[in-house]
Amino acid sequence: MNQCYEKVCDLAHLIAFAEEIKSKLGNSGVLLLRGNLASGKTAFVKAFAKTLGLEEAISSPTFSILHEYDEKLFHYDIYQCGSNGFLQSGLIEKLDVEGYHLIEWGDAEFEKLLHHFGVEYSTIDIETMDLKRNYKVHINAYA
Repeated sequence: MNQCYEKVCDLAHLIAFAEEIKSKLGNSGVLLLRGNLASGKTAFVKAFAKTLGLEEAISSPTFSILHEYDEKLFHYDIYQCGSNGFLQSGLIEKLDVEGYHLIEWGDAEFEKLLHHFGVEYSTIDIETMDLKRNYKVHINAYA
């Protein structure tokens, strides 16, 4: 199933958009979130967590690389460590665990790593537009 589309969304409608993405991913999935600093990657993860019924405070795992929430949501931030650091940390194996793996800063090099290990993934590229965001979505386009 290869779906590509764009959606413009503001913060008030972000939970509904996250619910839409969750339904497209199914019961599990790896999702790369890409965008400039302060583009809304963590805001999307917070909205996604709400769709899972998680009440915990969600924060970016900038220095710890991974935050896990209720064995349902795995939130990665690979800005500091990059693909090599992610690989050296052994976290590539974590992607096999059932649940939603949302990875901030998953660039082309990281995509090559996922291809190498046969990990199927989806992407969302986020562009800022004043108080809204343009989301370019590719669901299960890569394997």
